[in-house]
Amino acid sequence: MEIDGQCHCGRVTYRAEIDPAKVSICHCTDCQNLTGSPYRVTVICSEEQVRMTGAPAKIYAKTGDNGRTRFQHFCEGCGSPLFTSGDGGPDDWGIRWGSISQRDRLRPARQIWCRSAATWINDIRDLPGRPGD
Repeated sequence: MEIDGQCHCGRVTYRAEIDPAKVSICHCTDCQNLTGSPYRVTVICSEEQVRMTGAPAKIYAKTGDNGRTRFQHFCEGCGSPLFTSGDGGPDDWGIRWGSISQRDRLRPARQIWCRSAATWINDIRDLPGRPGD
Protein backbone atom coordinates (compact mmCIF):
# COMPACT_ATOMS: atom_id res chain seq x y z
CA MET A 1 0.00 0.00 0.00
CA GLU A 2 1.34 3.44 -0.93
CA ILE A 3 1.17 5.95 1.92
CA ASP A 4 2.36 9.47 2.59
CA GLY A 5 2.72 11.45 5.75
CA GLN A 6 4.19 14.38 7.56
CA CYS A 7 4.96 15.93 10.91
CA HIS A 8 2.48 18.31 12.55
CA CYS A 9 4.03 21.46 11.02
CA GLY A 10 4.54 19.88 7.57
CA ARG A 11 8.33 20.39 7.48
CA VAL A 12 9.23 16.67 7.38
CA THR A 13 7.33 14.72 4.72
CA TYR A 14 7.65 11.23 3.28
CA ARG A 15 6.14 8.56 1.06
CA ALA A 16 6.36 4.82 1.66
CA GLU A 17 5.24 1.45 0.35
CA ILE A 18 4.02 -0.58 3.33
CA ASP A 19 2.26 -3.83 4.16
CA PRO A 20 -0.95 -2.90 6.04
CA ALA A 21 -0.75 -6.24 7.90
CA LYS A 22 2.38 -4.98 9.71
CA VAL A 23 0.70 -2.45 11.98
CA SER A 24 1.37 -3.06 15.65
CA ILE A 25 0.73 -1.57 19.07
CA CYS A 26 3.60 -1.31 21.54
CA HIS A 27 2.89 -0.98 25.27
CA CYS A 28 6.55 -0.66 26.40
CA THR A 29 7.43 2.04 28.88
CA ASP A 30 9.68 3.81 26.34
CA CYS A 31 6.74 4.19 23.95
CA GLN A 32 4.56 5.39 26.82
CA ASN A 33 7.18 8.01 27.76
CA LEU A 34 7.78 9.13 24.18
CA THR A 35 4.09 9.56 23.38
CA GLY A 36 2.66 10.62 26.72
CA SER A 37 0.06 7.96 25.96
CA PRO A 38 -0.59 4.36 27.07
CA TYR A 39 0.77 2.88 23.83
CA ARG A 40 2.18 3.69 20.40
CA VAL A 41 0.98 2.42 17.00
CA THR A 42 3.65 1.78 14.36
CA VAL A 43 3.78 0.37 10.83
CA ILE A 44 6.80 -1.96 10.62
CA CYS A 45 8.86 -1.77 7.41
CA SER A 46 12.42 -1.50 6.11
CA GLU A 47 14.37 1.70 5.45
CA GLU A 48 14.25 1.01 1.71
CA GLN A 49 10.45 1.31 1.77
CA VAL A 50 10.57 4.94 2.98
CA ARG A 51 11.38 7.91 0.74
CA MET A 52 11.89 11.29 2.39
CA THR A 53 10.28 14.14 0.42
CA GLY A 54 10.79 17.08 2.78
CA ALA A 55 13.29 18.22 5.36
CA PRO A 56 15.26 15.51 7.20
CA ALA A 57 14.15 14.38 10.62
CA LYS A 58 16.27 14.85 13.74
CA ILE A 59 17.43 11.59 15.38
CA TYR A 60 17.68 10.65 19.06
CA ALA A 61 19.26 7.33 20.20
CA LYS A 62 17.93 5.41 23.22
CA THR A 63 18.71 1.95 24.60
CA GLY A 64 15.42 0.21 25.38
CA ASP A 65 14.42 -2.22 28.14
CA ASN A 66 15.40 -5.09 25.82
CA GLY A 67 18.99 -3.77 25.54
CA ARG A 68 18.72 -2.74 21.89
CA THR A 69 19.45 0.79 20.73
CA ARG A 70 16.56 2.40 18.87
CA PHE A 71 16.73 5.66 16.99
CA GLN A 72 13.75 7.98 17.32
CA HIS A 73 13.23 10.23 14.26
CA PHE A 74 11.25 13.42 14.86
CA CYS A 75 10.72 16.91 13.47
CA GLU A 76 13.09 19.35 15.12
CA GLY A 77 10.57 22.15 14.51
CA CYS A 78 7.36 20.77 16.01
CA GLY A 79 8.65 17.64 17.78
CA SER A 80 6.32 15.19 16.03
CA PRO A 81 7.53 11.58 16.23
CA LEU A 82 7.80 10.10 12.73
CA PHE A 83 9.93 6.96 12.61
CA THR A 84 11.92 4.51 14.67
CA SER A 85 14.90 2.54 13.43
CA GLY A 86 17.59 0.24 14.74
CA ASP A 87 20.70 -1.55 13.66
CA GLY A 88 19.39 -2.35 10.19
CA GLY A 89 17.94 -5.37 8.50
CA PRO A 90 14.46 -6.23 7.27
CA ASP A 91 11.57 -4.82 9.24
CA ASP A 92 13.86 -2.64 11.34
CA TRP A 93 12.06 0.63 10.64
CA GLY A 94 8.73 1.76 11.90
CA ILE A 95 6.51 4.59 10.72
CA ARG A 96 4.49 6.27 13.44
CA TRP A 97 0.81 5.77 12.72
CA GLY A 98 -0.21 9.31 13.70
CA SER A 99 1.97 10.82 10.96
CA ILE A 100 0.38 8.76 8.16
CA SER A 101 -2.29 10.46 6.00
CA GLN A 102 -4.07 7.12 5.35
CA ARG A 103 -4.09 6.05 9.04
CA ASP A 104 -7.86 5.54 8.98
CA ARG A 105 -7.17 2.51 6.71
CA LEU A 106 -4.53 0.95 8.97
CA ARG A 107 -5.69 -1.31 11.79
CA PRO A 108 -3.25 -2.93 14.25
CA ALA A 109 -2.70 -6.65 13.70
CA ARG A 110 -0.70 -7.38 16.88
CA GLN A 111 0.50 -5.88 20.15
CA ILE A 112 3.78 -6.24 22.02
CA TRP A 113 5.18 -5.54 25.50
CA CYS A 114 1.71 -6.24 26.90
CA ARG A 115 3.09 -6.75 30.43
CA SER A 116 3.65 -2.95 30.48
CA ALA A 117 0.11 -2.18 29.31
CA ALA A 118 -2.03 0.13 31.42
CA THR A 119 -4.26 -1.99 33.64
CA TRP A 120 -7.36 -0.17 32.37
CA ILE A 121 -6.56 -0.40 28.65
CA ASN A 122 -9.29 -2.96 27.90
CA ASP A 123 -11.93 -0.94 29.73
CA ILE A 124 -11.99 2.22 27.60
CA ARG A 125 -14.67 0.96 25.21
CA ASP A 126 -17.20 1.33 28.03
CA LEU A 127 -16.27 4.95 28.84
CA PRO A 128 -19.00 7.46 28.03
CA GLY A 129 -18.36 9.90 25.20
CA ARG A 130 -19.58 13.44 24.88
CA PRO A 131 -22.71 13.89 22.77
CA GLY A 132 -21.77 14.64 19.18
CA ASP A 133 -18.23 13.22 19.45
